Amino acid sequence: MKTADVLKEFEEAGALMRGHFILSSGLHSDVYLNKSIVSMQPDRTERLCRALADKARGAVRGAIEVVISPAMGAIIYGYETARWLKVPFMFVERVDGAFELRRGFSVPKGAKVLVVEDIVSTGLSARECVDAVRKAGGDVVAIACLIDRSGGKADFDVPLIPLAELKVDAWPGDKLPAHLANVPAVKPGSRGVSQSA
Repeated sequence: MKTADVLKEFEEAGALMRGHFILSSGLHSDVYLNKSIVSMQPDRTERLCRALADKARGAVRGAIEVVISPAMGAIIYGYETARWLKVPFMFVERVDGAFELRRGFSVPKGAKVLVVEDIVSTGLSARECVDAVRKAGGDVVAIACLIDRSGGKADFDVPLIPLAELKVDAWPGDKLPAHLANVPAVKPGSRGVSQSA
């Protein structure tokens, strides 16, 4: 599956949105990829995650033993990718602001872990997930995501395996471009799901 195929899945689902959005990172953008709308459709999610599993399998040297995703938005994609890889799936969630494994989850020491994220913008959630997995004893071999919207600029110390790569501009709230300056902003992301002015 190529970038155009992935974007077509998002477009057909009505999940490639244009307007004025505040991303989870706090940056503003005129494009929003609403992966939650995509995950409403199991057949579409299955196609994307099967392709992501295939790409990860081909890119990672050696076996992937566990898939771990950050809660909440990436859980469905992590689970479905793990299903295609035929490995266990777990997720990290925030406790006092930091990701950790809970609910009886534990990683065998040294287990080869693929972190599966949904959309990478700045990479903050993925980096925090990697840190939590390492703290729990796992060996993160790569991060896989549906779309890298940083255009390859997100910085990781493990390989990033995007199913699609898309360079989408994003700006701090005090440095908006003219075409967004007078457009009300919507904050649809996972860190504070609400509308904002």
